[in-house]
Amino acid sequence: MKRLFISLYLLLSLGFLGIGWTLDNLWQNNVDEKGALDAPLVALAQVLAALPPAERQAMLDSIEADPDFALTLLDSDQVAFSSEQLVQANKVIATPYDINHELQFVAVGEQVLMAGPIAIDPAASLRNIYNIFFYLLLAFIALIWVWPLSKDLKTLRKATKEFGQANWNTRIKLPKRSQVLPLANTFNDMAAHISALIENQKHLSNAVSHEIRTPLARLKFALALLPQYCQPNSDEANRQRFLDEMKLDIKEMENLLQELLTYASLETQRESLNFERCDLNSLVAQTIRRLQSHNPTPIVLDKPEETIYLIAEPSLVERALQNLITNAQRFSTDDIKVKISQDTDGIRLSVTDHGEGILEEDQSKIFEPFYRSSSSKNGNKGHGLGLAIIKRIMDRHHAEVSLQSRPGFTQFTLFWPKTKED
Repeated sequence: MKRLFISLYLLLSLGFLGIGWTLDNLWQNNVDEKGALDAPLVALAQVLAALPPAERQAMLDSIEADPDFALTLLDSDQVAFSSEQLVQANKVIATPYDINHELQFVAVGEQVLMAGPIAIDPAASLRNIYNIFFYLLLAFIALIWVWPLSKDLKTLRKATKEFGQANWNTRIKLPKRSQVLPLANTFNDMAAHISALIENQKHLSNAVSHEIRTPLARLKFALALLPQYCQPNSDEANRQRFLDEMKLDIKEMENLLQELLTYASLETQRESLNFERCDLNSLVAQTIRRLQSHNPTPIVLDKPEETIYLIAEPSLVERALQNLITNAQRFSTDDIKVKISQDTDGIRLSVTDHGEGILEEDQSKIFEPFYRSSSSKNGNKGHGLGLAIIKRIMDRHHAEVSLQSRPGFTQFTLFWPKTKED
């Protein structure tokens, strides 16, 4: 809005100055002859003032009378002007007599010389025409600026009304020269964010209704059969297997809820991340040691000799790496390679496995929440939130996650671009 105010202020100011200066010069050069018209009366007043008061009237009588320019010598007490107004002998004071005539007064010593009634110069009426033309031009200039602004504001109003009617895909398109383009861009950013929140809410509802329904149904069925397995003569091994299956169902729901809470918390932490300078080499090595103990698939770390420092929130970077390695452990048929590198563009952390790869039609959707690949080996495992959490973590760091995949090779890369603080 600052740009809007400055542009309006400059336009009107320059318009006033330019038009006013031009018209004033035209008036002074071509129309305004008031000084020349007053000069004879002022000269006569100066001549009379040089004479004794007793001789002034006689001199006036000697001048040839002009019916259109009558002259009368008055005493100062016969006029309503104050002495301060008549103090300058070379200044003519004009007062209206009727609609077409005026009286002119000039000081002559202690007396006053009155001329008139004098017909008003017709050219004087042109000043009013010039004034009207001046303000019409100002109004035209204001219209040039206000009209497109009014159209843009109308577009904004229409878009906000549509968005208020739950048309979440509403966006505002304005020309680049529009004065309210920053406001439209802010609206579009807000609309995109709200649309994403609503979409996430839909996904959350679907997850709660579908993902939890299956283990919950198994638990309800198991509870119905529980008395049968608790009989004194029931097989203890079958009872223990039955209880273990119930625990797995509970664990599955716990994992889903934990993923949902993590994904939701990353949305609320948009401005509350605690960035710090962390040792990426040590953080990655520590995460690999912890995950290696839970899975026999070898994990090979390729890191540079020098320590690489990263400005980030260590816990979130560790969570992103953990999700990538866990996915690789699920699909890889050989060892998993984790590589750390740094160049002039920024820092890269990649995780490569040699599994069957990700289908090409799934690669563009793999980072969407609750999306699960139709890969045969995936077997409908997981909840479709692991990669979505990684994407959101990288977004919060103003960083990127990318994917390269083909049969026998899949590589996820986390990239933090170089910043001024690095």
